[in-house]
Amino acid sequence: MSAPMLEAVGVSKLFGQVRALNEVDLTLGPGVTGLLGPNGSGKSTLLKLFSGQLLPDAGQVRLLGRDPFRDAPARRAMGLCPEQDKFYEELDGYRFIEVLTRLHGFSAAESRDRAAHALARVGMATDGKKRLAAMSRGMRQRTKIAQAIAHDPPVVLLDEPLNGADPVARADLVKLVRQLGDEGRCVVVSSHVLHEVEAMTHQVVFIRFGRLRAHGDVFRLRGLLTDRPYRIRVKTPDARGLATRLLALEHVRSVTVQDEGSLELTTTALEPTARATARLAEDLGLAVSAFSSPDADLEALYRYLMEAAG
Repeated sequence: MSAPMLEAVGVSKLFGQVRALNEVDLTLGPGVTGLLGPNGSGKSTLLKLFSGQLLPDAGQVRLLGRDPFRDAPARRAMGLCPEQDKFYEELDGYRFIEVLTRLHGFSAAESRDRAAHALARVGMATDGKKRLAAMSRGMRQRTKIAQAIAHDPPVVLLDEPLNGADPVARADLVKLVRQLGDEGRCVVVSSHVLHEVEAMTHQVVFIRFGRLRAHGDVFRLRGLLTDRPYRIRVKTPDARGLATRLLALEHVRSVTVQDEGSLELTTTALEPTARATARLAEDLGLAVSAFSSPDADLEALYRYLMEAAG
C-alpha cells in the first residue's frame, strides 16, 4: 500500500507561548483540497510544515512518506507558491524559472523547456519575457504558480494563489488548479476567497485556533449539521398553492409565502425536498422561475463551523 501524499499525525507547532497548531491529524491524497480558516488559524503554518520550512514541535509530517524537513530529495516532489513574493527582480520570468528549475537538477536545455511550458500553462508565454520588477501584481502571481509546477511535482501547495489576478486570469487559474488535481497531483489551496475555492473543489479542510475543525466533501459536511436546516427560495406563479402542498412533506419544517410569486421553506433534507418541490410544481402545472438555497454552499458551511468554534 502506497504512503499518503501528505500526512500530519498529531502535529503541534508553537511560537513562544502561542500554539499555532494543536494535535492536527490529516491525510491527503490526489485531487484538490481547499485549506480554509480565518487569519491566524494555522493555515500558513501547516503549509510551511508540509513544505519542510518548519519542524513540528510534536507529531510527524510526511510528504510521500518522507520527512520534508530533513529529507531534501523529498522536497523535490513538492511545488510551493508562497503568499509573499520572493523574486530576483532583475530577471525576466523565463530566466527566473530556469534558475529555480536548474536547482532541481535539470539541464540548462530542459530547464528552458520547462520554464516555457510552465509559463504557457499560466498564460504568461508573452509577458514572461518582462523583467519581474516591471510585472503587474497579477503577472507576478502567475509567475509564482509557474515556478511551483515547472519541475512537474506530484504535490503542489498554493498559498493565496489568486492574489492580484484580474477576473479573466482568476478564471484561467481556477481551471488550471482543477487540471492539476485531475492529473493525479495532491493540490492544497489556502485561500480567503471562498467562492473561488468552491469553483476549484468540494474537498475542504477547516482550521480554527490551530485545531482541525472538519475535513471532507462540502455537501457531506453540510448534511451533518442537522441543527442547521436549509432554507430554500422558490419563485412560481402560485406560491400559496405550492406552499400548501409543501407543508405536508416529511422533511419540511416551515413554509413562508413572501408574495404571490415567491416562498421560502426550511427543511432538514435538501435534495429530497428539492426533488419533491419540482414534482409538486409539475403536478400543479406551475413553472418554477427560480430555485436557490443560501445555506447549501461553502460560504454557509464556513460560517456555521466558525460560529460553532466560538
